Amino acid sequence: MSVVDGPAADATGRSEPGQEVPQIVVGYSSRPEGRSALRRAVAEATLRGAGLVVLHGPDDDLDELEAELGAAGVAHRLVRSADGDDLAEDLLELAEDIGAAFIVIGLRRRSPVGKLLLGSNAQRVLLDAACPVLAVKA
Repeated sequence: MSVVDGPAADATGRSEPGQEVPQIVVGYSSRPEGRSALRRAVAEATLRGAGLVVLHGPDDDLDELEAELGAAGVAHRLVRSADGDDLAEDLLELAEDIGAAFIVIGLRRRSPVGKLLLGSNAQRVLLDAACPVLAVKA
């Protein structure tokens, strides 16, 4: 993973010296489920006075993402998954490393057969996360 700090971000997660700000980790992609997760994470960060740490893939449009986060006015950091091969692992590791208050992920609607199995990344995050996970339908 590599870290790109947003303009309002403080890499330590502090708004003032000695004061910890809760951090919300969100798994973002430019697909509908990723956009839904981002919208909900921004709403939660605003409600809770928290910062956002956005994990995105290597192919996501960062200009659009920065514009949306800047317009929302929430403190944020962008973290790029180095290869995008194991996003679930990257999300779990990131949340644990920063002591996230919770994780927000997006889920897509599935076919009747697909409903028998939750997506492997979503299932892994839901079952293996050390913190609460908020799953948002696209």
